[in-house]
Amino acid sequence: MPRQSLQQHGFARFLASTALSVILVLGLCSCQTDGMSDITGSLGDKAEKSHAAEPSQGVEFYRDRFRANPEDADAALRYGKALRAAGQRSQAVAVLEQATLAHPSEKALIAGYGRALADNGNFQQAFDVLSRAHTPDDPDWRILSAQGAVLDQLGRGEEARQYYSSALKISPEEPSVLSNLGLSYVLSKDLPKAEETLRRAYGHADADPRVRQNLALVVGLRGRIAEAEDILKADRPPEEAAANIAYLRRVLSRKANISAIGVARPD
Repeated sequence: MPRQSLQQHGFARFLASTALSVILVLGLCSCQTDGMSDITGSLGDKAEKSHAAEPSQGVEFYRDRFRANPEDADAALRYGKALRAAGQRSQAVAVLEQATLAHPSEKALIAGYGRALADNGNFQQAFDVLSRAHTPDDPDWRILSAQGAVLDQLGRGEEARQYYSSALKISPEEPSVLSNLGLSYVLSKDLPKAEETLRRAYGHADADPRVRQNLALVVGLRGRIAEAEDILKADRPPEEAAANIAYLRRVLSRKANISAIGVARPD
C-alpha cells in the first residue's frame, strides 16, 4: 500500500532493520523494526507534507488540534499519523483505538488504526482491523497491500501475495504494491523474482524513494555490490548517496555468508 521519502538517517535504520529481518527469515539472524512500512515496503500511508521539519514538532501541531476537538475524527487520524512518524507507536495505537470506538464507521480511521497496530508489532490484530477498513464489494487496493504486508510479517507469504495480486488488479503496476510484492519474494528466499518485481516498481516515475532502496538491497544481497551502489547513487546528491552506500555496505557485511541465504536472490 501507500507507503510512505526517507532521509539519510531513516534509510540507515531502514536498511539495517530490513536486511536483518530478511536474514532472520533465512535463519541467520534477527531484528524487527522501524515500522511495517520499513519492512515490506509500505503499508499504504503516503507521507504527507508535514507542518514541521521534525517529527516531534508535527506531534505538537496535531496534538494541539486534537485536544481542541477530541471528537474530530480527522484530527485524531492526523495526530495518530504524527505519533507514528515520531516513533511513538504505542501512543498512536491508544489514540486511534479510542477514535475508532467513537467513530466505528470511519473507514480511514480504522485503516489508520490497523497500520498503527502493525507498526507496533500487533500483526494479527492489525490484519483483523484492516479487514474492517474496506469490504469485498468495495475493496481498497491500499488496504489489500497493507494486509499483504501484515501477512508477510506473520509468515504467511503465499497468502500475502494473493492480496498483492488483488491489489494490482485494481491498480495495475502500482509501484508501492510491487515493492511490497518484491519484498515478499525476498522473505520467501526468491531473490530473482524479488529483483524482477522491484525493477518493475523502480521503472515508475512516481515510485517512492524506498523502491530504489529496496532494489539496491536485493541486488546487493545477490552479490552485485557495485551495481547496488550505482542504483543508490543515481540522481541523488553526492552526500546522501555516500551515506546510503556506506550503510548498505555495513548491512551487507553483517551477513556471515551470502550464499547461505540463497545466492541468486535481494528492499
